[in-house]
Amino acid sequence: MKNEEKSERYREKKNLETCLEPCSIEKGMRILGGKWTGSIIYHLKDGPIRFNDLTRALGGASKKIIDQRLKELEARHMVKRTVISERPIAVTYELTDTGASALDCLEALRAWSESVHGPA
Repeated sequence: MKNEEKSERYREKKNLETCLEPCSIEKGMRILGGKWTGSIIYHLKDGPIRFNDLTRALGGASKKIIDQRLKELEARHMVKRTVISERPIAVTYELTDTGASALDCLEALRAWSESVHGPA
């Protein structure tokens, strides 16, 4: 009870607002913060890419997790999946306008990360 009172007084003192639901940053992190999600979006920036080429570009990510993330991004209308041939099945993935709109954010994150930790 005492800690709650202190916390409330501090909040009033600093005029902080309590988040009763996820804030915009949290909502954005739920979309882009999944493991490999940002990297997948970033690797799609240059146009359509086949699944196996994307897997090779990502290196350490398993095909299962890449497939899972692509399905999540497709469900959020950030990635478009196109079947380009039936036999053998060939599929490409590309960013939608919504997906491409995340690139500025990811580029800023990349630049910040390199400024703090140095280039990869």
